[in-house]
Amino acid sequence: MPSSIPPLPGLTRYTWWGAVPEGLLTKTQLDRQGLKPGSDPVGQVLYHGNCYAPLYEVTAAVAKRTCSPAQRAALDRARELQHECRRCGVREDEPLGKGRYCDRGCRYAMTMWEQHDQAQTLARELVADPAAVLLVVDVERDALPSAQGVAVVGVRDHQVLYTAQAGEYGTSERGEVLDRLDALLADRRVVEEPDHMGPSSRYPHRLISQPGQPLQSGPDPQHPWAAPHSNVYPSVARIWSAWFAWTNYPGDTIASIPQDGAGVPWSRSLDVAEDGRSMATLLHRIADGTAPVWERAAWTLDGHGVPAVLSRQRTAA
Repeated sequence: MPSSIPPLPGLTRYTWWGAVPEGLLTKTQLDRQGLKPGSDPVGQVLYHGNCYAPLYEVTAAVAKRTCSPAQRAALDRARELQHECRRCGVREDEPLGKGRYCDRGCRYAMTMWEQHDQAQTLARELVADPAAVLLVVDVERDALPSAQGVAVVGVRDHQVLYTAQAGEYGTSERGEVLDRLDALLADRRVVEEPDHMGPSSRYPHRLISQPGQPLQSGPDPQHPWAAPHSNVYPSVARIWSAWFAWTNYPGDTIASIPQDGAGVPWSRSLDVAEDGRSMATLLHRIADGTAPVWERAAWTLDGHGVPAVLSRQRTAA
């Protein structure tokens, strides 16, 4: 309730309830009689010391619309469903709120599943976008010369659009690579391989950062495609980890790349162009639903699966 409700201009004010003439009621008083205002207020009464309630003529009031038996039954059923988990069917004493999932595992499971579903949606968008490209770099200072390269691969058609040796930082060779990338990646949707779960040597930002310097967050005004830790430019690692749904322990809702020694499902080799094709293949497999999911993914363990309404939405998509 607000701390005060100012009076309405131009209406008679009554400073106590005993002064209100017969035939004038507030909206709450009308509601108790099954009525609602049928005209504009004709007065106002002070209550709680600093609030004014509009007054309406009873003679102008109209009957409130009542629910039919079928509507009442539907409303009652809706209220009942607020206490019933839409996934496992368990009933709780308190309403379950948004999503209508219980806290006995279903809320956690569906949080993970929604991330999994969003990863597929993003993969489908990328696969359908002819301008989407994968940017793969390897500029580790101690790597073999053939590994210090950069490649741009089309997500949709796996076509290698550009590949070159990166060259040493500060050299004209590196400058030419950056100029070519600036022109090629303008107005394109860029997908990179790693984020915090991947090897730092393959961050695109390594192409413009000095050797041995930590990565700086935020976009670079001259090379926006090289922004690290960016939500604008998704990474294959982030998309796949959300799809695969591996977590460190039960109840953890942050999917990440498995730490049990399992390798990522795309190649990491000295041929960055081939690695880009491998990542494009993975995005296609996520988009069509053929990429494997962790055998212990939260929504697969308890036998309840995915609510039918979400399954239909996913199929329609």
